[in-house]
This record gives sequence, structure tokens and C-alpha cells, in this order.
Amino acid sequence: MGYEPLAQQNPLRILNVGRESNQLGLVMARAGLGKTALLVQIALDAILRGKRVVHVSIGETIEKTKKWYDDILQSILQEHSVTQPHELIDTVARHRMIMTFKIAAFTRPRLEERLNDLILQDIFRPDCIIIDGFDFEKTDRETLEDFRVLMENMDTQAWFSAVCHRSDPRVSPTGVPAPCHELDDLFDMIILLKPERDATIQLDIIRNYGEQVTGGKGLRLDPTTMMVKEV
Repeated sequence: MGYEPLAQQNPLRILNVGRESNQLGLVMARAGLGKTALLVQIALDAILRGKRVVHVSIGETIEKTKKWYDDILQSILQEHSVTQPHELIDTVARHRMIMTFKIAAFTRPRLEERLNDLILQDIFRPDCIIIDGFDFEKTDRETLEDFRVLMENMDTQAWFSAVCHRSDPRVSPTGVPAPCHELDDLFDMIILLKPERDATIQLDIIRNYGEQVTGGKGLRLDPTTMMVKEV
């Protein structure tokens, strides 16, 4: 597609996001801090590198999810010189599939069924799957292990979002808060969003490709645009 130079300018490049298939990633934050915005930027990074993305939105509409992509993409176009912006917008639309589920209807078998419908009919084969809105408070280790097996069988990476709560003090030895504090070893990359005093949101990289990280990577979410920035 010719957008690799644009992808290389993405601050997320310092994390080598998406460098391997079968990767399982997690973005955690309290409600309203930017989990979806970060997941969309991870998805767009994959698309700019020629990958195909299925964005699974649980409990949200296609229109609302699409608006996240439209807004983030417009911010990218404002910050970077793109000779044919309409071509980029079209490329994103062709390499992204939005899939919605009602909260009560989402299960691993139903996701696999819908993905197989796309793949077997040669409609869409994803390299990256975003799962936004998954309820970790009602899941268990076996279910998440099944998701990991599914991603391995499909040779794709997946990114989940999870909501944590200030009122819940449980945390893993590596710093992962509840409700994922007993599941953190199943993820290859874990990013925790933390609000700062200057209103920016820090990307606290707790795990990067299975290795515990100390000191972070110097990334923030701009509270105005919700774009990832290097400090």
C-alpha cells in the first residue's frame, strides 16, 4: 500500500506492536480514559503495514465504532503530509471489518463462527482482531486460554480492552489491576492507561512480549485528540 513510512512515524513503533502473529495484547484503564482510542490506533498501525483488522465491538454500534476510526484518521491526516488522503481513507475502509455483538451474545464460539464465515467465503481474513468491551469480571482463565488457542489456530494477533475500578484494590505482583490480576501471564503485551496531573494519560507498559517492563516507554495520550504522543 505504500504507507510503511507513515506507520514508522507512529509513536507506537517503539513498542514494536504487532511484530508477531499470535500475540495477545491487553489495554486496561478506568472507564472513559481512552481504551478504544488506543485500540483504534493499534488497528490503524496494522492497516498501514498492510494488515487486515476485524474490530469486534461489544455493546456498541457500528456507527460509533466507525466514528472512532474517522476521528483518529483525521488527526493523522492533520499531523502528517499524505498526498492522496482519500486513497488512505479508502484503504482503511477496505482493510477493516467492524463486527458488533450484544453484551450477552458474545462468546468465543460465536466469534469463531462469524470469523469462519468470513474466511471460508473468502470475504475477509484478519491478521489482527480487536476485542473491545469484553467483560473480564465474568470470565475465567479457561475461557481466555480458549481465546488464545483460537488466535493461534487462525495465526492472528488479538487485542482486548478491560475496565478496572479505583475501588478494587486487587493487583498482580507485576502491577496488573483486577479484574485481570490473575490472568496477566496469558498476555504478551499489557498497557495500563493512567491519568496524570497535567490531564495527559500515561501509557504504563507493564509487559512487552512476555517480559516485565520497568520505567515505561515515555508515551502519553493527548487528552484533546486522544492520539499517542512521545514525551
